[in-house]
Amino acid sequence: MALKATIFKATLNIADLDRNYYQDHSLTIARHPSETDARMMIRLLAYACHASESLSFTKGLSTDSEPDLWQKSLSDEVEVWIDLGLPDEKRIRKACGRAASVWIYSYGGRTADIWWQQIRNKLTRFENLTVINLPESATDELADMAERTMQLQCMIQDGAVSISNGRQHITVEPQQWLLSGVMA
Repeated sequence: MALKATIFKATLNIADLDRNYYQDHSLTIARHPSETDARMMIRLLAYACHASESLSFTKGLSTDSEPDLWQKSLSDEVEVWIDLGLPDEKRIRKACGRAASVWIYSYGGRTADIWWQQIRNKLTRFENLTVINLPESATDELADMAERTMQLQCMIQDGAVSISNGRQHITVEPQQWLLSGVMA
């Protein structure tokens, strides 16, 4: 018998000073049985960084044909494709051909560094691709914040993301490795 997803509920209060976006979101997050708390919280972080009324979680790990999050137009075209982890070049090429804007949030410390060294020269041709790396210490702290019911405040300013749940407060400073096809 297949294991079922674990359901998490999050109320996310976003104050994005970089985009002048201020909104509360009530989210239901299905965590795949093979997904870690860190990965699920990185999905939540990516949601906060790109939040809009049309951004949504997808089937994620359950399917290869969808990213972790996407934003679609009213005519069902993919405007923003967001993947987490260390995707291969074939998946990235597919995403860049399908979406107006593609974002990859890599994580994993040394493993992510090695992935980036191996793939970075192949990615500069994609003008709609941005690659962000998340520090391992920050993703570990995010994982510690995971609870079945979460009330999170998120403030984004100058690229840094501060997240608080009332008991813990962390600041994630993402590192831009590639910004729309240009090495950062």
